[in-house]
Amino acid sequence: MLTDKFGRHINYLRLAVVDRCNLRCTYCMPENGLAWIKQDDLMTDEEMLSICTVFTDLGVDKIRITGGEPFVRKNCVSLIEKISELKGLTDLSLTTNGLLTEQYIPQLKAFGIKSVNLSLDTLDEDRFFKITRRKSFDKVMKTLDGLLKHHIKVKINTVVMDHQNIEDIIPLVQLTKELPVDVRFIEEMPFNGNNNSDITPKWTYPQIYNHIRDHFPGIKKLEDPKSSTSYNYKIPGFIGNIGIIAAYTRSFCGDCNRIRITPSGILRTCLYEGGGINLKDMIRSGVTDDELKNIIINSIHHKPKDGWEAEQQSLNASSIHQSMATIGG
Repeated sequence: MLTDKFGRHINYLRLAVVDRCNLRCTYCMPENGLAWIKQDDLMTDEEMLSICTVFTDLGVDKIRITGGEPFVRKNCVSLIEKISELKGLTDLSLTTNGLLTEQYIPQLKAFGIKSVNLSLDTLDEDRFFKITRRKSFDKVMKTLDGLLKHHIKVKINTVVMDHQNIEDIIPLVQLTKELPVDVRFIEEMPFNGNNNSDITPKWTYPQIYNHIRDHFPGIKKLEDPKSSTSYNYKIPGFIGNIGIIAAYTRSFCGDCNRIRITPSGILRTCLYEGGGINLKDMIRSGVTDDELKNIIINSIHHKPKDGWEAEQQSLNASSIHQSMATIGG
C-alpha cells in the first residue's frame, strides 16, 4: 500500500480525463474559456489505463473520473468501462456537471458506478445562467432525476459564493427532505483561471453551518468517515444528508488519502501543489511499469502535510490560481 512520510495510506486516485468543459462557471474559469491543453499533450486512453493499472497494483482501490467535464472527452464511456474492469478496484465514481450525462446513466450503472458527484450551485434557472454562463439548467435536473431512478448515489456539489447563490443554501438543504441525496456546500477556492485573483471566501465552513443551523436548529452532526473531506450533518426526519467542505481553509487534510492525475498526466499529491511529476512523459520515454511504480512511491512519500504546506512549497505561486479544469476537479 502507498504510504506517505506521515503514515497516511493513499488509496484514492482522482483521474482528470480532459480539461475542456461545456460550462464557464465563474469560480472555475474566465468567460472566454482557457488555453486548452493541446491534443498531443493529453494522455491517450491507453496511457490513462496504464497509469490506473500501476496505481491499482500499488494498492489504490478507489478511482474517481473527473475533468473538466469528463463526457466532453471522445470515447469517455469506453474508457470508464475499461477502468471499471481493473483488478483490485472496488470503488469507481464520477464527477460531472450533468449536461451530457443523462444518456449514459444505464451504462454507468452497468459498469458498477454506485456514486456520482453532480455539480449544481443553484436551483434557480436564472442564477444558473449567471454562474455557469450557459442555459443548461434543465439538462442537469434531468441527469439528477435519471441518476436517482437508477439508484445511483448522488452527491450534489455546491460552491458557496457571496452575492451569487447564498439564497440557494436553504432550498438545497430542503432537497434532502424528500430525496436520498447528499448536498455538500464547498468553500470557494482560488482555482478560477485568473492569476490576478485573490480569493478569500466570506462564506467559510462556520458561516455556512451557522446559516443552516439558524433555519434548522435541530441539525445533528453525523460521524465523518475516515479521510472524509466533508463535515456531515442531518436534519431529523430528512431522507438525505448535508456536508460542508472546508476546501479553502483546508481543515480536513490531516488524514488525506488522495492523489490526482491531471489530463496531461501530471501526478499531484495535493490539490494546492504547484508542480508535480509528468507520468505521461515518462511512459512515452519508455520507462517500465516497475520504474514508474518506484517514481510514484517516492513522490507520494514526499506528499505535503496539508494544503498550506503544499502552497508554500510551490515554485510557482500563481499556479494555485489555475482553473480546476486544468488541475482536475
